[in-house]
Amino acid sequence: MTTITVMNLIVVLALLVGAISAIRGVWSPCGLSMLSSITPMTEAGRGHRFSYTASWFMVGGVVGGLSIGALAGIIAAAIDASGLSETTLLGVGAGVAVITAMIDLGVGGVSLPIFKRQVNDAWLRRYRPWVYGAGFGWQIGFGLATYIMTAGVILTVALAALSASPVAAVAIGGFFGLVRGSAVWIGRSGKTPQALGQIHDRLDSLAPVSRAGAAAIQVFAAVALGAACTGLMGAGVVALVLALCYGLQSALHRSPASI
Repeated sequence: MTTITVMNLIVVLALLVGAISAIRGVWSPCGLSMLSSITPMTEAGRGHRFSYTASWFMVGGVVGGLSIGALAGIIAAAIDASGLSETTLLGVGAGVAVITAMIDLGVGGVSLPIFKRQVNDAWLRRYRPWVYGAGFGWQIGFGLATYIMTAGVILTVALAALSASPVAAVAIGGFFGLVRGSAVWIGRSGKTPQALGQIHDRLDSLAPVSRAGAAAIQVFAAVALGAACTGLMGAGVVALVLALCYGLQSALHRSPASI
């Protein structure tokens, strides 16, 4: 593979993992709180327009994503200057993907969510809508400042850095923040308590899908990077390791009555 092809593969995988991980963040206590506290109904009660606050939230989300992307970009510049081989970059990426996939699959003793921090809802009463909208959005878009619902967020940052392109890293971060910030619009139909309840009921029903999707995209990334690094055999080894780890974890947690 040429260097540009390797970079393209890593960037595409980072965008895919980032998008799914950002969507998974909707189900964090912080994300669900946002969908209850920033709605047409609640904003009207505070004398504000939902579209105005939500737009600032989205802007904050993008800036937050660009911020984490900039940090990854610094590492990407260092990696680019180091002259690491494309095989090394792919191998490191595959290794990180295996670790994060194992976390999401429940292997290794790390339980999700990670970093259980929530935004300060006192801002809603203390500041203007553009301040709390943008401020909450930035924290959500940064990805690592509040509840981390999937280790895919960590993988996204790692792949952004492994792209060895500061520009690509910043773009990946911005895209992640855009997806996370856009989630506030899910609550646009919450104009009554009943409508808001229906939104959260739908989210509850989709929670298992989001959890499975976050793990699946990391498994896919691990296998794809393993294949690019060492061929089909490498991809097979990665898939086998993940399958065995998940099977072992499931067996250890299976109740005696179900064995």
